[in-house]
Amino acid sequence: MTAGAAGSAGATRSAGPAGTTATPRTPRRTPARTRPLRWAPLVPATVLLLLFLGGPIAYCVGIAFTDAQLTGQESASFVGLANFRHAFGDPAFRNAVVLTLVFTVVSSVLGQNTLGLALAGLLRRASRPVRTLTGALVITAWVLPEIVAGFLLYTFFERRGTLNALLAWLHLPAQNWLFGLPILAVSFANVWRGTAFSMLIYSAALAGIPTEVSESAEVDGAGGLRRLWHITLPMIRRSVGTNLMLNTLQTLSVFGLIWVMTRGGPGGRSQTLPVFMYDQAFTKSLIGYGTAVALLLLVVGALFSAVYLRLLREEV
Repeated sequence: MTAGAAGSAGATRSAGPAGTTATPRTPRRTPARTRPLRWAPLVPATVLLLLFLGGPIAYCVGIAFTDAQLTGQESASFVGLANFRHAFGDPAFRNAVVLTLVFTVVSSVLGQNTLGLALAGLLRRASRPVRTLTGALVITAWVLPEIVAGFLLYTFFERRGTLNALLAWLHLPAQNWLFGLPILAVSFANVWRGTAFSMLIYSAALAGIPTEVSESAEVDGAGGLRRLWHITLPMIRRSVGTNLMLNTLQTLSVFGLIWVMTRGGPGGRSQTLPVFMYDQAFTKSLIGYGTAVALLLLVVGALFSAVYLRLLREEV
């Protein structure tokens, strides 16, 4: 027997006292009486989640099936599915659903996602001073409080604001987006404010792609778009799905930005579901109906999440 064969045999088995082969030891099982102790550290966090998260959700579910009002009512009565039937028959609710989908697709799926990926790709090739300056500007918009960002964007899109001052300097006609196209104005405002999150996600994802892969594809004659579609996007697919899910859920709940800029107007043309819910619950005092709308908004977010989670489970 050669030395290599002897070494291999010695690596795969060991002889016992009588020359027999030793059997591998099975791992010890945790005694059944000590298993509950493993979950003991999670008990406080679980109790807090049930108390401060599960409790309000359960309370809201109960209120959604009543005719509760903020004023002019001694006690609420159970009305079953009346609030939900009223919502689906309400033209203002259907308008809010359509505007919510438009706002989410334009500002999150198309705007923040695409612009964030483009900025991450450009900054990867830029010099250090350019990366530092651009990153600081984009992240500054992200860390601003939502109400401050709303006031800034209002002064930008307002009829006497910065946008029309720039257009006048370029000898172009003035625009009034807050009146003519309010849903696009608030969508662009949300893109300006939230693109930094997508940029950071994609910067981390692109940093994990080996440079040899892109260089090999470039040597083989693949152009920039083909490399993006066939190499970059498949390799960062999970980051894309995660970013889309988080951005979509955040966009569905945007309230302060729209309320400061347009208050859902004019004529309900920028009234998304959060603004509609606030108007029904706190302006018109229909707290039961407004809570039912909030639950429907929760269902919309769950549907988006289910689609993204399904895409994340699929193989490349």
